[in-house]
Order: sequence, then structure tokens, then C-alpha cells
Amino acid sequence: MTKNSMIKKGLIAFALAVSLFLGVAFFLRGSLDGLVKNAIEHYGSAMTGASVKVGAVEIRTTDGQSIIRDLEIGNPAGFKTAHALKVGKIDVVVDMSTLTTDVIVIRKIIIAAPNVIYEKGETMTNFDALQKSIANYLGPAKPEENNAGGKKFIVEQLVIRDAKAEASAPILAGKTIAVPLPDIVLKDIGKAKGGVTAGELGQTIATALKQKLTAGFSFDSLGAAAGKVGSAIKGLFK
Repeated sequence: MTKNSMIKKGLIAFALAVSLFLGVAFFLRGSLDGLVKNAIEHYGSAMTGASVKVGAVEIRTTDGQSIIRDLEIGNPAGFKTAHALKVGKIDVVVDMSTLTTDVIVIRKIIIAAPNVIYEKGETMTNFDALQKSIANYLGPAKPEENNAGGKKFIVEQLVIRDAKAEASAPILAGKTIAVPLPDIVLKDIGKAKGGVTAGELGQTIATALKQKLTAGFSFDSLGAAAGKVGSAIKGLFK
């Protein structure tokens, strides 16, 4: 075998190895995106007792930046509005050096321009129901959580901004009225206790949303507003 022939075969082998590596990397990236999407939908639905849907997940393993698109958290049974929370894009930045540890550090979560619907049911609000479901889920440890290695999270900053918030009550029969919802900024979630589970993180976000919503309005004022609207509509037909 000549020297040139050996060089050519070496280059071919190198090119094949690079192609194989790129193909595997591309496959793993696509699989990872799909696995995370499915995990959010599966465990999110199990935790909240409501339908959780995700349009797509894009994970960039090079810099830890990821995007969750078209997240929708429905309502538990018994509520009439379309959803509890719907958002087109969530930006997440992860400290990649912590992925192999028991506590994953998330540098930032930005939930921009979500649509939040706060609904009062016959016995509780939809956010009360979501919190109750998550609390029940956080009871005894689940086998699948044990299999996942008991991963916990520390979130250095979580921001919910530019939200469009609405409220509803039985008197509105599924209709909604706009209510104020200031921006929410939470820092160092789970840091003091060495990390929180995914369920505890969800509970923290639900609690923060509920506190801001209840600070901005009351369902008593919502009922009064609905009554005025009803009276005005009736007046049109007199």
C-alpha cells in the first residue's frame, strides 16, 4: 500500500468518524428536546391534576440556554375557563456544570407575557385546586422520582413579566374580566434548603401568582362589576 493510499484511507476514516459523531449528536439533541417536552407534559399533568401541554422544547447544550414554547396549563375539573396559564415562550438558562450533580442550578427563568386566568369555583379557586393537587403529589415520594435520582433545583432568578391577567366567577359563566397583575421577581428559590423538587418549584410559582392576583382585586368586586354589566345589558332592552 502506497503512502498516498494510506493517507486517503485515513482521511476517509476521519471523515466517517466526524459524520457519525455529528449524526449521533444531532439525534441526541433532538431526542433530548422531545424527552424534556414529554416529561413536562407527563409530570406537569400528574402534579397539577390538569392538562399540561408544550408546543416544543429547544435545548442548547453549548451554553445552557433553552426555550419552552407554547406552554399551556389547563384547569382542574369543575372550572369553566379555558386555562389557568398560557405562555408563548419561556427562556431558561441552566448552569451546565451542575447537570450531573444532585442539585441543578438554574440561573434564570423568564416567563414573558403569559395569559393568566384566575377563576373562582363553587368551593375554591383554580389556583387553590392546582396548589392542592401539587401538595398531594408532594406527599409520599413517587417511584418515578426515585428513579430520576431525586434531582433538585436552585433557581437564582425567576421573572414573570407583562402578564395579561383575567378573572372569572360562577356568575360570569366562563366569561372573564381583566384584572391587574404586577411583574413577579423571585430570587434564590431553594437555595436556603439545598434545592427544591420540580413539584415544590411549581408550588412556589403558583403561590406567587395567587398572592399577586389576590392583592390586586377581590372576587366581591368582580361580582359587583358583573352585576353592573348585567344591569346595563338589561337596560338596553327596556
